[in-house]
Amino acid sequence: MAERKTNSSNYQNQLHLESKCPLNELLFSLSRRWTTDVLFCIEEGNNRFSGIREELTYITDHILSDRLKTLEKSGLITRHQYPGMPPKVTYSLTENGVELCGLLEKLCNFSSMIYEEKTVTA
Repeated sequence: MAERKTNSSNYQNQLHLESKCPLNELLFSLSRRWTTDVLFCIEEGNNRFSGIREELTYITDHILSDRLKTLEKSGLITRHQYPGMPPKVTYSLTENGVELCGLLEKLCNFSSMIYEEKTVTA
């Protein structure tokens, strides 16, 4: 994925928001397409690249690889590599990843309730 332009006003605004509250950084990271879907796949026990790719039909290999690397770098998942031919790789949630998935589930339920109310009252 292309590097962000560090001199753009969008980037500078993002840095400012992140310095105000770490939640902004987390929300920015999680809002990238497929990120939460990948997290939820791993939470449900789908812990191999091919399994996640199969479940998330429209995700490309490149994007899946990028999201896995980002989640690992963020400390939300752990990558386990086993020797052999071909090498076997699995992913699991860290303690922070488990906690985040619980919070995200609550947010999903909350947003379903809010949007359901809007549909009923509209």
